[in-house]
Amino acid sequence: MAWDTEATRAALLAAAVLEFSENGFAGARVDRISARAGINRERLYSYFGNKRQLFEAVLADQLVTILDGVPVCGSGCEAAGDFAGRYFDACKLHPALPRLVFWEGLELVHPIDVATRTSRARSKATELELAIGDIDAAAADELLLTIVTLCHAWFATPNVSLIVVGDDQAHARRRETITTIAMGWARQFAVTA
Repeated sequence: MAWDTEATRAALLAAAVLEFSENGFAGARVDRISARAGINRERLYSYFGNKRQLFEAVLADQLVTILDGVPVCGSGCEAAGDFAGRYFDACKLHPALPRLVFWEGLELVHPIDVATRTSRARSKATELELAIGDIDAAAADELLLTIVTLCHAWFATPNVSLIVVGDDQAHARRRETITTIAMGWARQFAVTA
């Protein structure tokens, strides 16, 4: 019987997403990842090389799924708000990405695959710039950074909402806050650009 390489790779990535998002890079264990996937460690190493390369593959996979999967739609400042709300919804559906990005920032000296990720971020910021119309590239970069950081923070630091407002279940209220902030930010920079 032939080995299904795509299914094996997908199973390993899915198990690694859970392990890395729960335990970070340093705390994750390759033996737990292979056990979760039901695939031996040697096969994991043959697919991904080492733990660092597996973490890189997991983060790249999650970024493609989330950030690349949420296009900027519409026009004007409302497009920024719409994107922010839909990106927030995507983070709720895939909370591993915000956690992975936070773990990366806490544990690794340098970000993973900087050139590719910078290019992707610039592309998304360009979508915002074109949709809004009256902001420059630097303002679009800052707007994207603000949206991503706000969205990720709510899912990577859930205890803060418990402390400040007493719940962590108010998705609609937080979505509205992110949408309003993004639109207001876009208006501010559209006027001054």
